[in-house]
Amino acid sequence: MDFYKRAAEVCRRIPWGTVATYGQIALLCGFPKNARQVGFALGRRLSGPDIPAHRVVNSKGYLSGAASFDTPDLQKLLLEKEGVRVDAERTVDLKRYGWKNSFEDALELQYFFDRQRI
Repeated sequence: MDFYKRAAEVCRRIPWGTVATYGQIALLCGFPKNARQVGFALGRRLSGPDIPAHRVVNSKGYLSGAASFDTPDLQKLLLEKEGVRVDAERTVDLKRYGWKNSFEDALELQYFFDRQRI
């Protein structure tokens, strides 16, 4: 099992114009207590270069990963380009912009992980 490959796949499925939390990604990977590991992977680009890491925020909607981007405002700018409003405190409204993944999404991911043996 490669947690980073799982995290990459989950992140690739975050819909345009929405955000997901580190914990949500960890849960969809099958490891609900590994939110910090998701942050570690994204911050060091261990999951790959094509990951929309700008769509990942902390459990309160705060852009806590902004320091991992080339410029401090890049995460905010990328989200706003997708129509996601970021307030003055660098926070996103999770009720409005949070990815509401379904149980079917989780099952599809688990099937994918099993097929890929990750």
